[in-house]
Amino acid sequence: MAYNQTNNPFTKTSCGRRYGPANGTNNNPTNTPLKCWSGYERVPGTKEFSKGSCKKSSPAKSNEPRKTIGPGKNFNKAKPTGTGADAGGGMTQKGVDSYKAKNPGSKLKTAVTTKPSKLKPGSKDANRRKSFCARSRGWDGERGRAARRRWNC
Repeated sequence: MAYNQTNNPFTKTSCGRRYGPANGTNNNPTNTPLKCWSGYERVPGTKEFSKGSCKKSSPAKSNEPRKTIGPGKNFNKAKPTGTGADAGGGMTQKGVDSYKAKNPGSKLKTAVTTKPSKLKPGSKDANRRKSFCARSRGWDGERGRAARRRWNC
């Protein structure tokens, strides 16, 4: 059985070959602008068939706001004082659960709010905390500072 290319942007000739740069032709027989593969879009100002002329389409932004108060709360409100779970500045367990329900296979977890002295050195939680603290070192905003306090950084 022959391999069937479903998303190839080049049209077929009557003998089954494809129009395109591979066989020396750069014309488009249907007189329509060349399309990219599904999930990709044309980069304006690039030459047809050139490397980088198609890019991955950006996913649509979520309309869900980050709610810190009221029904449907999915983030903790950032507080200027407090450490650990009292600091706020991160997703609640309810928020993580609703995210996982909408994105199956997600590995999102809540913050490690256990004090560093209570964590076993080298454990998964200790390494997650250490990695987060290193990654978030430059966060200067109110929510970032609250998140770092929550993680005991």
